[in-house]
Amino acid sequence: MIAFTYPGQGSQAPEMGVAWASHPAWETITEISEATNRDVAHLLLTADAEELRQTRNSQLASFSLSMVVMDAIARVGLAPNCHAGHSLGEFSALAASGVLSLTDASQLVAERGEAMQMASEENPGTMAAVLGLDDKTVEEVCENIRTGTKNQVWVANYNAPGQVVIAGSQTGIDEASEQASKAGAKKTMPLKVGGAFHTPFMESAGERLAKALDKIDFRNPDSPIYANVDAKLYDHANPFSELISKQLTSPVLWHSILKQMLDDGVTQIVELGAGKALTAMAKRVEGANFNLLAVNHPDDIDKLLATLDTRSESKKTVSSSTTTKSTTLTEDQGEHLYATERIVVSPRAGVFTPEPDLELGSRIKTGETIGTVSDDEVKSPFSGTIMGYLATADERVEANQPLVWLQTQPLD
Repeated sequence: MIAFTYPGQGSQAPEMGVAWASHPAWETITEISEATNRDVAHLLLTADAEELRQTRNSQLASFSLSMVVMDAIARVGLAPNCHAGHSLGEFSALAASGVLSLTDASQLVAERGEAMQMASEENPGTMAAVLGLDDKTVEEVCENIRTGTKNQVWVANYNAPGQVVIAGSQTGIDEASEQASKAGAKKTMPLKVGGAFHTPFMESAGERLAKALDKIDFRNPDSPIYANVDAKLYDHANPFSELISKQLTSPVLWHSILKQMLDDGVTQIVELGAGKALTAMAKRVEGANFNLLAVNHPDDIDKLLATLDTRSESKKTVSSSTTTKSTTLTEDQGEHLYATERIVVSPRAGVFTPEPDLELGSRIKTGETIGTVSDDEVKSPFSGTIMGYLATADERVEANQPLVWLQTQPLD
């Protein structure tokens, strides 16, 4: 079973999009730029570290690169059993799984970044990593400081065993770092961030984001998503507005998500976006033997295909549950999707009309039209046999939504 994971704020780096600028998936950046009225290409290609450190820039840049990588992987026909995103990365997961359209997700990320930056300016704070100390001890340190002084500090991220992030006022962080060291922490490390994220310091940002969420249309995910606030797996649209709003002032339960993935039978974790932070966290999970791969360069896609081909198959989950409760992964969910198969995706949003003469089992050649989306022809970039339609006739689809599933073994 395969999980796609998406990094959050802090994964960004100058020129992180350069390797992708000539890839066909780069057209995603044009869509995000138009949706947000921001020069996203600049953030990914030429912005320096100081500019990228600003919350409004780091969040949009990190999300955008994950979307480029996701689009590139979709073009070769790979899809996961489930998704999970760390903090900001949860929006990437929602877009990748189809809960949010790319336009809606982009606008929400831009709004979230602005709201969190404003909240940080109104109520300044910072964060620090505590290494080598168990969760309970870090919690007790933070609680004792809040109880005994006017300093404010909370646990913000439970990332992995022995890796916890705290957030709060500068004085709270300083005192907590000192107390954690006395309690046996191997190291406390200040983080270069713009605020005390995932704490009550973000309440005003949560209020602003909630207003934006009221205008958004949420759809059921193609594959279920693990939520940051409770580490549960959800396969229905209803909870997500509340979950991602609550996320701003709640700790990220990433360690619990990784443990739940292990219990649910996930064997392969693929990190999509900048850096390898989530891959490193997954290595620390007790008893886990995940196969791990970070895709942050176009060459990594070939490595992923080779990995999955060696392991025989990846699986594409199509959820059939309509409950609002958390769900579980099972071996029989979805269809097998081999590395020799591909998915043709929509070039734009619109109404899909398949070619009437193409049926299941039809053989097509590269460049042959499989249908139209509104008035635009959809031409297959692959030769192969039509194994299934993933969108129905006259269905409204989004850009990059899967349309047709092909077996791409050479034609006779």
